[in-house]
Amino acid sequence: MTNRFDTGMAVRRSVLGDAHVDRAEAARSDLDTPFQTLITEGAWGTVWASDAISRRERSMLTLALLAATGNFEEIPMHIRATAHTGASQRDVMEAFQHVAIYAGVPRANHAIKLAKATFAEMEAADNA
Repeated sequence: MTNRFDTGMAVRRSVLGDAHVDRAEAARSDLDTPFQTLITEGAWGTVWASDAISRRERSMLTLALLAATGNFEEIPMHIRATAHTGASQRDVMEAFQHVAIYAGVPRANHAIKLAKATFAEMEAADNA
């Protein structure tokens, strides 16, 4: 593996948590290994590994971009990641308000619905 892959895997684990990454790695197959390598090196080993902005800011940007582009499936995963990135619930809501203005109220509304449900699940797990 490359240094970028190793860095990416370390950042990915730091942001998403070991349990999530372990599940993803267990589900990996020969078919999707090239894709998994691409996102580990590109997204995690390059973009998320950069220290040009904080992980809190990167988390907010990622959530806003996912909502703005209608990529809702990954929003709960990145909401859970806020526990590791330092983005607060208020930070997330501020990002989604930007989405409402610049990309549309329906997308922001759906993202907020997902965020609220995910934050509630996280809180319930913490109190269990």
